[in-house]
Amino acid sequence: MKIVVIALFLFCCIASCKKPESFEYRDIRNFKIDSLGFDKSTVSMDLVYFNPNNYGVDLKKVDCDVFVQHNFLGKYCLDTTMHIAKRSEFFIPSRMQIDMKNLMKNTLTSFFSTELLVEVKGTTRVGKAGIYITVPFSYSGWQKFSLFN
Repeated sequence: MKIVVIALFLFCCIASCKKPESFEYRDIRNFKIDSLGFDKSTVSMDLVYFNPNNYGVDLKKVDCDVFVQHNFLGKYCLDTTMHIAKRSEFFIPSRMQIDMKNLMKNTLTSFFSTELLVEVKGTTRVGKAGIYITVPFSYSGWQKFSLFN
């Protein structure tokens, strides 16, 4: 009888440990150019995401590549721990260096477009109670953008 109870308890524990779902990208807010240069520029923004999980998680690391109009724009890394509440929207303050040579490849189309194709591909470390796993993510979508606001 003890073996059945222990087996049932272990089954319930394993069944309740579900892999976290990827965060859902929502928006970019507070975009600003911190420094502008010919080789490299620095931009900052708040990335808005939604945690679809029914439990809070800790976000430990983000490592991703950012592309605009299929051209590599820069690499973004965040190496800090943040607690994300369950089923909630949250902000990740972001600062990134941009390789201006790659940005200039589509300068004319970027200047006259109101929307740009933004692609982000990378991984994040999320976990709970000190146990972290690497979760890959990928986002591709049209972002409203205007230099003349």
